Amino acid sequence: MPNYWLMKSEPDEVSIDDALAAPNATVAWTGVRNYQARNFMRDGMKIGDGVLFYHSSCPEPGIAGIARVASGIKPDPTQFDPKSPYYDPASKKDDPRWLLVDVQAVRKTRLLPLPELRARPELADLVVLRKGNRLSITPVEPAHWRVIEKMLG
Repeated sequence: MPNYWLMKSEPDEVSIDDALAAPNATVAWTGVRNYQARNFMRDGMKIGDGVLFYHSSCPEPGIAGIARVASGIKPDPTQFDPKSPYYDPASKKDDPRWLLVDVQAVRKTRLLPLPELRARPELADLVVLRKGNRLSITPVEPAHWRVIEKMLG
């Protein structure tokens, strides 16, 4: 049985349109620099898991598409690149601190903004809606996934 995830991306870095335009509609999910989010990738994600592609840090944040996890974990190369904003001089090539998975865009959806998600009582405990939540990757319960799929049509 697949797991489900909400993965945030700033659309000026990687949008759902960018992902759909990429070769095989697949993008490397680089730049995760939170241990809990990294651990979700490392310990919980598997190929085929469902992903809610979420646009964040933009005028209207919300779910912008459906995707799937397309690879197992691998080292995030941006941690070793001194020119990258995600460079981590403490991370070692033989013991990388930061990981990534490849995410394959399945389809763009209408934008499902936060107020619309908050308006649904059955989504009240969706992690992204919790006060103070800032994680870029959060688990999504199967019941929440089904409600969101229906909302998206």
